[in-house]
Amino acid sequence: MENRLIVITGPTACGKTTFAAHLAAAIDGEIISADSRQVYRRMDIGTGKDLKDYDVTINDNGNDKKTIHIPYHLIDIAEPGTIYNVYQYQHDFHVTYNDILKRGRTPILCGGTGLYIESILKAYTFDGRDCPPIDSIVFALSIDRDLRRERISQRLKARMDEGMVEEVKALIDSGVSTERLIRYGLEYKYITLYLLGELSYEDMYNKLEIAIHQFAKRQMTWFRGMEERRNIPIKWIDSQLPTEEKIKIVKKTINND
Repeated sequence: MENRLIVITGPTACGKTTFAAHLAAAIDGEIISADSRQVYRRMDIGTGKDLKDYDVTINDNGNDKKTIHIPYHLIDIAEPGTIYNVYQYQHDFHVTYNDILKRGRTPILCGGTGLYIESILKAYTFDGRDCPPIDSIVFALSIDRDLRRERISQRLKARMDEGMVEEVKALIDSGVSTERLIRYGLEYKYITLYLLGELSYEDMYNKLEIAIHQFAKRQMTWFRGMEERRNIPIKWIDSQLPTEEKIKIVKKTINND
């Protein structure tokens, strides 16, 4: 696995971050986020950072257990309201990737922003910048459509209960423009419209839930395009398999590739 980038992706609510963190614990890895909104500070609930997922409990010396923290990168690196794009992401990724390799650890790229992932895998060039190709292997977690929809709905309710409306209000109160928040889409778009009085709470909630389901479908369309039209092989893994089984599949695939 030396000098090889492992990619863990899949649609929203498939459990990719939790799996990537456990994989990192098993192979001495660090995670590089591939999420276009998690780069922003104080946008936590709406982007689903779930930073507790990076604390992994493992068996240590028999029946003893210990919790280890998995280092993560490219999260909380920009101020909300600023513009962060794929060109900047590509630069930040390579700095981080090379640093992880220098420290003898395994880089794991994890997230659901297909454009960011593909910019690395296909070595996109912007403004004449040379983006070196990287030896990569891509895994994606598959999830049954009905289960995905159920998880999305459950997660939306939980995040509203955690204070997602209050998070957006705090961003507005701190000076982030409502126009910029709307452009961030999904949670930030619809909750901002609610706070502006343009949607009732019920309309906001229903429209947001539909939008997240549609977003998950677009993610799957993008991943199929990566495989079928842009020649990026993807190894699909059933998200419902036990974590240890998923890790075995990754290790076996990499060792046999």
